Amino acid sequence: MQSKKTYTLQEATRKLEHYCAYQERCHQEVRQKLEGMHMIPEAIDVIIVHLLKHNFLNEERFAKTFVSGKFKIKAWGRRRLTFELKKKDISKVNINQALKAIENGEYIEVFNDLAEKKANSIKESDKFKKRKKLIDYLLYRGWESYLVYEKANELIK
Repeated sequence: MQSKKTYTLQEATRKLEHYCAYQERCHQEVRQKLEGMHMIPEAIDVIIVHLLKHNFLNEERFAKTFVSGKFKIKAWGRRRLTFELKKKDISKVNINQALKAIENGEYIEVFNDLAEKKANSIKESDKFKKRKKLIDYLLYRGWESYLVYEKANELIK
């Protein structure tokens, strides 16, 4: 049987500094990591305070990085971005702040490119089924329904 590795407060703090320096993290991820390391709640609080004080952990910065990455790489819409950030317990203020960083022109451009690429890749002869597939895909990606339905009707006649 494997014995659980135990960490001193200092070791755990160093480990979490590296964890946060490697990639932006949210409070929830850090707490889960510490719980996974079998740290007691008091130690978890001490380490989180340390990470906040030394700017290893910053939820506003995390939200902006998350939004920027998921929007540029995965082409997620605002609804999906908001949903995913809420799942990570990010405050409304930070979510809204992060979403403001996306320019409207760029947002619509990414949406149009994504919709056109997907519409061209759907191999379906029945236009109603094809339109449904496109709509489902775009809604799953978190794009606003008014944009999705308008675009689907424009692309698939």
